[in-house]
Amino acid sequence: MDWLVELIRAGSVAQALLVLSLVAVSGLALGNLRVRGVGLGVAGVLFSGLVFGHFGVGIDSEIIEFAREFGLILFVYTIGMQVGPGFLASLRRQGLTLNAMAAAVVLLGGLLTAGLIYSGIEAPVAVGLLSGATTNTPSLAAAQQTLKTMEGIPEAATRLPGIGYAVAYPFGVLGLILVIVVTRVVFRVDPKKEAILLEEAKEAESKRLSTINLEVRNPNLDGLPVQQIPTLSTSGVVISRISRGTGVEVPRPDTTVRLGDILHAVGPPEKLDELRLVVGNVSKVDIKALPSKLITKRIVVTKNKAVRRFIQELDLPEIYGVTVTRVTRAGLEFTATGSFRLQFGDILMAVGEPDAIRRVAEELGDSPEHLDHPHILPIFLGIGLGVILGSFPLYFPGIPASVKLGLAGGPLLTAIILSRVGRMGPLIWYMPVNANLMLREIGITLFLACVGLRAGNGFVQTLTDGHGMYWMSMAAIVTVLPAMVVSLVARAFYKLNFLSLSGLLAGSMTDPPALAFARSLADSEAPSVSYAAVYPLVMLLRVFSAQILLLIFA
Repeated sequence: MDWLVELIRAGSVAQALLVLSLVAVSGLALGNLRVRGVGLGVAGVLFSGLVFGHFGVGIDSEIIEFAREFGLILFVYTIGMQVGPGFLASLRRQGLTLNAMAAAVVLLGGLLTAGLIYSGIEAPVAVGLLSGATTNTPSLAAAQQTLKTMEGIPEAATRLPGIGYAVAYPFGVLGLILVIVVTRVVFRVDPKKEAILLEEAKEAESKRLSTINLEVRNPNLDGLPVQQIPTLSTSGVVISRISRGTGVEVPRPDTTVRLGDILHAVGPPEKLDELRLVVGNVSKVDIKALPSKLITKRIVVTKNKAVRRFIQELDLPEIYGVTVTRVTRAGLEFTATGSFRLQFGDILMAVGEPDAIRRVAEELGDSPEHLDHPHILPIFLGIGLGVILGSFPLYFPGIPASVKLGLAGGPLLTAIILSRVGRMGPLIWYMPVNANLMLREIGITLFLACVGLRAGNGFVQTLTDGHGMYWMSMAAIVTVLPAMVVSLVARAFYKLNFLSLSGLLAGSMTDPPALAFARSLADSEAPSVSYAAVYPLVMLLRVFSAQILLLIFA
């Protein structure tokens, strides 16, 4: 067994992989244990890492640094790729409220930290406690850089934020998870029911499209091309069929309208009602029930040349005699207006004759199996661009040191942007769901294992010697109190969905483990969407608040 002991103690790559695997396996097994339905989930890996680190099991410092940062990058990048396509829509719906609440968490944490300084804790230590209590490494780096640029600050003081950070970090992760659990218990929340409510709201929004059959009674429309019907071009309504006599056809842009024609229109109910006022009366005839050669088919956009193109650019009615009435993206349904820009994986509802539909399917790809094929080159290119963006220094008046988004913020924002863009030349920024989940879980597991191993070595001694326990208790207050106050207000007064609230809390603390815990409570994207919605603002506020506290009190 000597060879095995030597392997565990040696500072090699093989030893690092073995230790990380042991920490991950034991931690995930611990996370699967549930008490009254509540478990640690992936956060159990952090506990396992602390135990291994406490008993002297560690890995090479450079290897652990790389594994930790790479794991974090994988986690936030896949989050960005998932929420990116629907990010702007979500932000428009509730972005202001979420960001205001997240900013309140940051403000309360800053005020509590100022109180710690007034109580006698040195400003560099207090700012380090704030960074650790909010699990925000960029703010720690900004604080250390600020101290280095300030005159009269001894070299030893620049190490104090790191000490405070190490003491506060473990409970910074666990404390926020505790807040989420307490909120769940206090309000008697069933996360699965909350997920169902969100899904029902999402389905209600996606089903806002309706159909109507209108008989042309307005004499001003007689002889007018379909595309020139008033309000049609700006209403988001699509006319998919036109019936004249006993025939039914797909209208082309230059198809003329005659009195007595019946138009089948698709769009939002309120816009259809406006069109009714222009066209005439609701017809008792259902065009779709009339004998016709027309069929409908769902076509998946999988060809590169169709991505990023507007529907009107495809000119499907003119070339093929096919009309696209709806587009489904990320579970949401949209009217297929001419100004709608297609993305990889969009599902189009097309109406036309069978042969024409077949040719349109060939034009757009319609290969669902391509959705399951991961595009590896864009993944690494996106990560590289994210690292560059996260490392780019931003300078603001009155702040002596530069501000950076870091290795978490940069890849997250890059993934959101690229997933919205969808395509650049031959590159497709699309990640299959299974591949996304796999990379995400590997990333957060690596990150937590490394954090636990690094914090575990000497962790107990730090707590028991000197001011360690006092510092940790103060940091726990900085973690729990702001999050708990905002959580109670958001749930009691704003009736915010529990899963969205959990993502908001994780984002306000820039806490990936808490986000992973929130995601484990129910099958829903809501925590990730809230996390991504508040992350950019919170990251900047965290960095600014750390520097401002030092400039005022150091």
